[in-house]
Amino acid sequence: MHWSLIYLLSEWIIRLIMLVYVPQRRSAAASRTWLLFIFLLPWPGLVAFALFGRIYLPKRRIQMQERASRHIREAQAQMSPQVVARLRLPASLQTVPVLAEQLGDFEAFAGNQVELLPGYDQPIDRLVTDIDSAQHHVHLLYYIYGNDKIGHRVAEALARATSRGVKCRVMMDAVGSKHALKRLAPQMRDSKIEVRAMLPAGLFRRNAARFDLRNHRKIAVIDGRIGYTGSQNITHPHFVKGFPNEELVARVSGPVVAQFQAVFLADHYFEAGRPLDETELFPTIQPKGDSAAQVVPSGPGYGRANGEELIIAMLYGARKRVVITTPYFIPDEPFLQALRSATRRGVEIRLIVSRHANQPISQMAQRSYYESLLEAGVNLHLYRPRFLHAKHLSIDDDTALIGTTNIDIRSFSLNAEINLVVYDPKVVAKLSEIQDGYLAHSTQLSRATWEKVRLPMRVLQNTARLADSLL
Repeated sequence: MHWSLIYLLSEWIIRLIMLVYVPQRRSAAASRTWLLFIFLLPWPGLVAFALFGRIYLPKRRIQMQERASRHIREAQAQMSPQVVARLRLPASLQTVPVLAEQLGDFEAFAGNQVELLPGYDQPIDRLVTDIDSAQHHVHLLYYIYGNDKIGHRVAEALARATSRGVKCRVMMDAVGSKHALKRLAPQMRDSKIEVRAMLPAGLFRRNAARFDLRNHRKIAVIDGRIGYTGSQNITHPHFVKGFPNEELVARVSGPVVAQFQAVFLADHYFEAGRPLDETELFPTIQPKGDSAAQVVPSGPGYGRANGEELIIAMLYGARKRVVITTPYFIPDEPFLQALRSATRRGVEIRLIVSRHANQPISQMAQRSYYESLLEAGVNLHLYRPRFLHAKHLSIDDDTALIGTTNIDIRSFSLNAEINLVVYDPKVVAKLSEIQDGYLAHSTQLSRATWEKVRLPMRVLQNTARLADSLL
């Protein structure tokens, strides 16, 4: 048999097998993307699918996530009833905290103080100050920890803390922080700082996950009493030349910090393979403010897109106004349908995205959605001054979500993320002030302006959109 015939037969065997295999436990949109690729280029498509197509985590990690979730639920059952929030939400939003608990294991806790830190320098300044005040431990978990001026500044604060006898543990994503892990981490370890790589990648590494399944979380916990989360990494702001990042970080004190701690310890457990002694890591925390809040972690270890499910439920509960801020907007059909449903109910939807981009293909895919968003009545705003990397949303006057999740398939299905949901009109009002500042420095895109985009560019954007399951 001639080699060309053998190759042709192998291509058809790949097509037929993958036609059956690909749609299993995968959305119709993702299945179409992969099948189109495989039918056009069977062998390259098969290799790409083997590397990127399966949302694969080792069985060991899934079992550890299940044990961590069970431990969280058991620990919460022993907590004082005074800690659990008694929420007064509008009827349309009353199911949100219940759903959030089912999705992420944590109940809504009362008595928190939530401080919103916009910009870029302020969150780093406050974090360094808190590290310099630490007395027992400092826990940091970041997707990107840079081997740069900011990364060294935080590392120096950690070194000062270890010299006082404070235990410092730092976890960095193996891909996002690869330069710091190679160059800065040895210096940090010399200062008695524990540094671990999260989700180490490698074709022959035992128990390795798919290398593009990343830990995208940003968490800091100081003495179990102060917590940070939000969009900002520990690195310089210049991802887009000439347009430094604009971020938003929440600094939290109060009982909900124990939930940040639990997420950190679970991820530490996944990497170290053994739990830490929790005796002094969960101090009794007195109420610090009036905000009710709960943490909702998400990721492939949960076996569902729980971050997306929560946000969609919040959209369906909106009755007046929704403002979404995200650097990447590549949604799936359920998310788009939730937006359409909201606008049809008379809800004002404002979507704030950056005019500038650090990922051209992702931006082209994002722009392919603009026409349908405008047709649905979504107000689309392009932020001009900086690269808007902040990730948050507000629902009416009652609920806010601040965290690490982008509105795209990668954040919803592939990355480990964390979000803080706050039920406090005062915090929502503060977030609305920040959002209004974005709007004041944005250009609102009109249908007339968008219709002027030329056909070749639309073709490129729609082509990039076909790869939404890969972005």
